[in-house]
Amino acid sequence: MGFLCQGPPFSSTSHNTGSHSWAGLLHKRKLLCWGLGRQSYSWKRGLVPDPKSRFLDLSWEKIQGAAARWDLCIDQAVVFIEDAIQYRSINHRVDASSMWLYRRYYSNVCQRTLSFTIFLILFLAFIETPSSLTSTADVRYRAAPWEPPCGLTESVEVLCLLVFAADLSVKGYLFGWAHFQKNLWLLGYLVVLVVSLVDWTVSLSLVCHEPLRVRRLLRPFFLLQNSSMMKKTLKCIHWSLPEMASVGLLLAIHLCLFTMFGMLLFAGGKQDDGQDRERLTYFQNLPESLTSLLVLLTTANNPDVMIPAYSKNRAYAIFFIVFTVIGSLFLMNLLTAIIYSQFRGYLMKSLQTSLFRRRLGTRAAFEVLSSMAGEGGAFPQAQQSQRVGVKPQNLLQVLQKVQLDSSHKQAMMEKVRSYGGVPLSADEFQKLFNELDRSVVKEVVYYEFAVIGISLFRGVVVAPPGNSSLASANGSAPCGSFEQLEYWANNFDDFAAALVTLWNLMVVNNWQVLLDAYRRYSGPWSKIYFVLWWLVSSVIWVNLFLALILENFLHKWDPQSHLQPLAGTAEATYQMTVELPFRDILEEPREDELMERLNQHPHLQLCR
Repeated sequence: MGFLCQGPPFSSTSHNTGSHSWAGLLHKRKLLCWGLGRQSYSWKRGLVPDPKSRFLDLSWEKIQGAAARWDLCIDQAVVFIEDAIQYRSINHRVDASSMWLYRRYYSNVCQRTLSFTIFLILFLAFIETPSSLTSTADVRYRAAPWEPPCGLTESVEVLCLLVFAADLSVKGYLFGWAHFQKNLWLLGYLVVLVVSLVDWTVSLSLVCHEPLRVRRLLRPFFLLQNSSMMKKTLKCIHWSLPEMASVGLLLAIHLCLFTMFGMLLFAGGKQDDGQDRERLTYFQNLPESLTSLLVLLTTANNPDVMIPAYSKNRAYAIFFIVFTVIGSLFLMNLLTAIIYSQFRGYLMKSLQTSLFRRRLGTRAAFEVLSSMAGEGGAFPQAQQSQRVGVKPQNLLQVLQKVQLDSSHKQAMMEKVRSYGGVPLSADEFQKLFNELDRSVVKEVVYYEFAVIGISLFRGVVVAPPGNSSLASANGSAPCGSFEQLEYWANNFDDFAAALVTLWNLMVVNNWQVLLDAYRRYSGPWSKIYFVLWWLVSSVIWVNLFLALILENFLHKWDPQSHLQPLAGTAEATYQMTVELPFRDILEEPREDELMERLNQHPHLQLCR
């Protein structure tokens, strides 16, 4: 349990809070010991107890205790301000040893080590079997890749897992078991580590010949768990799913209705050549019809899909135009609008939470520093009942230890020095840190789908034997097919090739060629994988990215954003914040809310 600390009793007569005050006290103690020593020779000989020496020992212990409490208060204020800067929770241990560990954990060295470990374990996918260490991904020209011996990548991997285990242990200790049990991310962290270590053991026992490495699917979790932005993005998607599901249901109904109508339209007893070619090419059966119209929904096969029928009768174009207008131009854009609306709502909620965390951290630092006034140490006795605040020299001592951008730190210290010896109130203290309100979403779904794609389609695409150039084979291949277009490098034989293939699929240009090729090479069930990838990448992630661009664009052209106040004013500082697009929506936390949350801190007890 940590306490907000009272300053040393002698601070009422001196404004020196640094090492000079303690040096003076040490000097006075030495003089006192020397004077008393000349008058207490018999007591020094041990004949009788020396009450004065006992008094000195008690006084010195009191001084040492006051010094320790002083240092603890400074460290607490430093950590709370750093928590506010990084939007971190302040519900961690605040005793001296925990504060030391906490600052070391969040130091640049430790965090960069953790980031490098995450990068390293994700990068192993390029080296371990199937290795991506070849000059080309084309199955016609690719040589046999170098495969690492069993135990090489596994040794690197287990070192990474040990780093993650240490990371989890430190987090569990700093935030306490009660918080650990309630935090789903930490519990998931523990489960992923245990499963990864068990799978690693199984891999070694099978001499690295296991059919599937489960832990490869779990590796992106390490990146998610240590990225607050990715956590927020996943929460935004989860929050938006009900609304997206309603539009998705409309899309499914639209697709099914037009599929059945198309099969009836292009099938029948009497058919001309155009209808027959349309049926055999695009509406041969239910799966082929669904696939053709799904691809048309992305406009990737337009106008190819309607040319056979349209060449015979121009009226057939109405079917495809109506389908495209309703599906592509209305429902897909409606889905984009819903994702944008949900994204904006969740982003506002997330920014409100981040703003509250920042204000709570700075208010906690204020409470700690204001408690250092001690017994009348901050103000004259007549003014103590009128104002409680933070002494500027105490705040300067804290700012010198805070990990902060040098330009921001210098500006804040200059502002603090301008107060002279006048204590800072809670509002003045908070305004100093408004400068911190200035301030990206990366997907890990590529990693997951690439690993799954390797497991499902590795070695499926095989070049025809006997002719590496395939010049003659291309002549006999259907026009626009996988073979005729020489898409042989679009495969899932290694991790790097899988990433490029997924990128080409996300762009959806000619993605029907890959759909058809993998249907022929692996079976019709492969379409499920590619359609899921299209939904996740093109429909959800791309629209989320579009929502972010729209939000910034709308703010850029907001007439109110051009009415900039004078630089240096409070309004100017606020309008430069990351919450800028929501400046008319976000609410500043009330003082009673902040104090109530501080009183609920599991490891901190307010003294005032």
